[in-house]
Amino acid sequence: MLCLCSTWSRTLTFPTLLSEKVGQLMDWTGKRAVIRMNGEKFRRFVKAPPRNYSVVIMFTALQPQRQCGVCKQADEEYQILANSWRYSSAFTNKVFFATVDFDEGSDVFQMLNMNSAPSFIHFPAKGKPKKSDSYELQVRGFAAEQLARWVGDRTDVQIRVIRPPNYAGPLMLGFLLAVIGGLAYLRRNNLEFLYNKNVWAFSALCFCLIMTSGQMWNHIRGPPYAHKNPTTGQVSYIHGSSQAQFVAETHIVLLFNSAVTMGMVLLHEAATSDMDIGKRKIMCVAGIGLVMLFFSWLLSIFRAKYHGYPYSFLLS
Repeated sequence: MLCLCSTWSRTLTFPTLLSEKVGQLMDWTGKRAVIRMNGEKFRRFVKAPPRNYSVVIMFTALQPQRQCGVCKQADEEYQILANSWRYSSAFTNKVFFATVDFDEGSDVFQMLNMNSAPSFIHFPAKGKPKKSDSYELQVRGFAAEQLARWVGDRTDVQIRVIRPPNYAGPLMLGFLLAVIGGLAYLRRNNLEFLYNKNVWAFSALCFCLIMTSGQMWNHIRGPPYAHKNPTTGQVSYIHGSSQAQFVAETHIVLLFNSAVTMGMVLLHEAATSDMDIGKRKIMCVAGIGLVMLFFSWLLSIFRAKYHGYPYSFLLS
């Protein structure tokens, strides 16, 4: 009889406890789309049963002393994603979005053996998180659209990302067109610069350098500018994988490619110009130096990303 009573008690308690947890989460979500959790809330609402809902958690370090610029950028995109779900007509209590800050839940970081931020993990309604429940931030970037696709794959909840209006781009484009139009109007009686081959060559060269440095990949994937380990404070500007990159990495590659190009231009001018032999020798030496030094640095970055690549030049 005692055993039956205990079973009956658990049968009554579990649904009651579950409804209380869901009700509390819905109440918090009604106030803020992203729930802030500490160690106690994480253990109660994420780790402890019963649970029939999924929780997507961003582990971050937003305190100023952490100096994690990437965390702030990722948090902005995460807020956009959570608000898109919160104010969607399809919103249910099937998925909740939360954050755990390192300074408010360091015990959670230790529990999960996490030593970097930001990180995203999906805690499914049943069972423990699998490898695919950890978001590949350095590969996919932290754009809200990419996060929404990942959430859809893990929960079957499709979120249409709605961004607040941003007029900076159209305003800058309009300003640029106005400046170009104004300059063309002021020089309407002398438009020979439009037929200048050097102007068009320089413009085409800048465009090629920007595209070959990986700017389009950044625009599509939205990777972080760099990665800072919140435990050690070490900042990485070069991604260690050939499948991803940081924004800072594209800037470095752009600079190195520009220097190599400048060296080639100096070599060409040294060979074809009508300047005196002394200046041509200086240009030749400078060109060779630029090409050798910066090409060596480019090759060292390539070796760092493609592990096992056997060749090097000047720098190992």
